[in-house]
Amino acid sequence: MSQIALPLHQFTNILKTCITKRDLLTGKSLQTLYLKSIFPPSTYLSNHFILLYSKCGRLNAARKAFNTIPDPNVFSFNAIIAAYAKESQPHIAHQLFDQIAQPDLVSYNTLISAYAECGNVIPALRLFVDMRDLGIDMDGFTISAAITACCGDIALIRQVHSFAFKGGFVSYTSVNNTLVTHYSKNGCLDEAKEVFYGMEGVKDEVSWNSMIVAYGQHRQGAKALALYQEMIRLGFNVDMFTLASVLTAFTCLQDLRGGVQFHACLIKTGFHQNSHVGYSQNEDYSEDAIVCFRQMQRIGHRPDDGSFVCVISACSDLSSPLQGKQIHSLVLKSDIPYNQISVNNALIAMYSKCGNLQDARRLFDRMPEHNTVSLNSMIAGYAQHGIEQESLNLFERMLKTDVFPTRITFISVLSACAHTGKVEEGRRYFTMMTDIFHIVPDAEHYSCMIDLLGRAGKLKEAESLVESMPLNPGSIGWGALLGACKKHGNLELAVRAANQCVQLEPSNAAPYVMLANMYAHAGRWDEVASVRKLMRDNGVKKKPGCSWIEMNKKVHVFVAEDNSHPMIKDIYLFWEKMSDRMKQAGYVPDMRWTLVKDHGNMDDEKEMRLRHHSEKLAVAFGLLSTKNGEPILVIKNLRICIDCHNVIKLISSITGREITVRDTHRFHSFRGGECSCGDFW
Repeated sequence: MSQIALPLHQFTNILKTCITKRDLLTGKSLQTLYLKSIFPPSTYLSNHFILLYSKCGRLNAARKAFNTIPDPNVFSFNAIIAAYAKESQPHIAHQLFDQIAQPDLVSYNTLISAYAECGNVIPALRLFVDMRDLGIDMDGFTISAAITACCGDIALIRQVHSFAFKGGFVSYTSVNNTLVTHYSKNGCLDEAKEVFYGMEGVKDEVSWNSMIVAYGQHRQGAKALALYQEMIRLGFNVDMFTLASVLTAFTCLQDLRGGVQFHACLIKTGFHQNSHVGYSQNEDYSEDAIVCFRQMQRIGHRPDDGSFVCVISACSDLSSPLQGKQIHSLVLKSDIPYNQISVNNALIAMYSKCGNLQDARRLFDRMPEHNTVSLNSMIAGYAQHGIEQESLNLFERMLKTDVFPTRITFISVLSACAHTGKVEEGRRYFTMMTDIFHIVPDAEHYSCMIDLLGRAGKLKEAESLVESMPLNPGSIGWGALLGACKKHGNLELAVRAANQCVQLEPSNAAPYVMLANMYAHAGRWDEVASVRKLMRDNGVKKKPGCSWIEMNKKVHVFVAEDNSHPMIKDIYLFWEKMSDRMKQAGYVPDMRWTLVKDHGNMDDEKEMRLRHHSEKLAVAFGLLSTKNGEPILVIKNLRICIDCHNVIKLISSITGREITVRDTHRFHSFRGGECSCGDFW
């Protein structure tokens, strides 16, 4: 855009259009003209440039636009506070908030909401109390943000509800909708119903959707469907969120026929093509999400950044690097700006989850600007791949920028400390999280600390942390302690931890299996039989081990002792031949966790069972089906066992291949007889 005479109103209209369409290129040209003083300095125009850069995910540029304002007004502050809030950086937003001479309602609402979205309870509710004490007028948004900020603490939600009732805020539909949602999410269905059915004359579509979802969450599909029918009868408009909730209700009822009939109705109305009616938000439907994306292309719809983020996430869930790269190519050929931060963040996460950390980092380094999600994805990627030191280095780099860590960041960082035995660093980061960034630790953070202490052999300290946690440790906390007990062979403490896990989640097979393994390792077969009987009595079945590998656009799935694959004879023959070579290289089968009671010489049977584990079958197939030197990626639905880990290390050395196995805990990159985890997982 050349420097030409341009009326101010026309300049302003073009700028507003850029904001609406997220047209960063034209917007930058307009700012260049503005800075060349074709118009006198204008706080009004500067505020719009802040909005433009914020909408386009360019936080640094938004801050620079703010810094050029000689005398920022409250609207200027609100715009830049909203920009930091959008990027999950409430602490910097709060620093700016403190500079406002007279914060208005928007200032408070934006900051409370920012803290609420990040799970920072204390500062959010402190602001809420300040508003109350200072007599600042509130609206429905304020109350809704405060309810969200309670982070599932029912006692706090009830207090805010009581305040809202006394202040007359329960006449706000948005407040009631938020109460329904949060009561339901936290197990209080009766209170959710009380709020919903008390909304006489003020219900909207969101109210009905919230209650339908609430019934679905509590497995009351029949009531959800009845409410949907009542909603239709009363003439409320049905949208994509309603329909997605109704599909969930059919799932609760396991009513396939009703679900199919409802699907037919969706097809007739055209709603079946909407991405919200099911797929990419549910990992079970990730494959269908990709199919929907392809259909969308075939019928002529051009994907936008939201479509790309959804389909890239689906590729991540499926660990499908081939499809992920194809989508990346489509992104490059589309009219999506190369610096679209949300798409790049999704691609970083996809490459990391598909075992390609090099491409993830290459993409990360090319991004002109990073936000919290970018850094979180990269930090988590390094932690999951066993490159914990680089994960911690990146975190330290993050601390030196104006991008603040979130609760998700600290989960990755504490996990990295646990897997590298950095106890003191982990303690320091855990303290930093609360003292500096005011993030209240949740069960996952405590689980990481328990894991950190347990792995380091500090079992008494880990047990003490479980028992002194300010919140219920749940199966996550006790499960972390149980895992540490298995690592260090503390059977007495393991029994206590396993019993707690079983009481909390009686249908979860993991604690039963882990305890049975420990009893078997100790030769206490009567106790093994007791654990197995308890599993049968509770109707619990062990999840079968399953591994899969993508080859030539097809996914090949293997289970232990598999005989169904067309190449299974070749695969078994491969292991027969490889077994001798491995033993010559010093391999001794690790049969400690085979759960087979010794009757005479059982070693042959135990070794055969180990040899036919699903990940070994998948690795053999990958080696047989690819060229020499070509890396392979195998995905497993359970944690890799010690013997498989030892075997694949040896195979990587014997064959000269890079073999990556992604289990439920992390990536194991085997190369030259070594694993990226350093045998510490």
